[in-house]
Amino acid sequence: MKKNTKNKKDNKPKTKEEILKYEIAEELGLMDKIKEGGWKSLTAKESGRIGGIMTTRKKLMKNKVID
Repeated sequence: MKKNTKNKKDNKPKTKEEILKYEIAEELGLMDKIKEGGWKSLTAKESGRIGGIMTTRKKLMKNKVID
């Protein structure tokens, strides 16, 4: 029988944005929680914190490219 690999999720980041999200989650000490329950296990405050830091870093990276 063939294994059904279609439904199996690969938790590795694929895009630059996902890589940044994983890096920030690691820095905030949330990776254990994410590995256990997925991204849905985060509170709104934790998700918002990751999103806010991502936005700040994207702006900084954009400004570095322009300068």
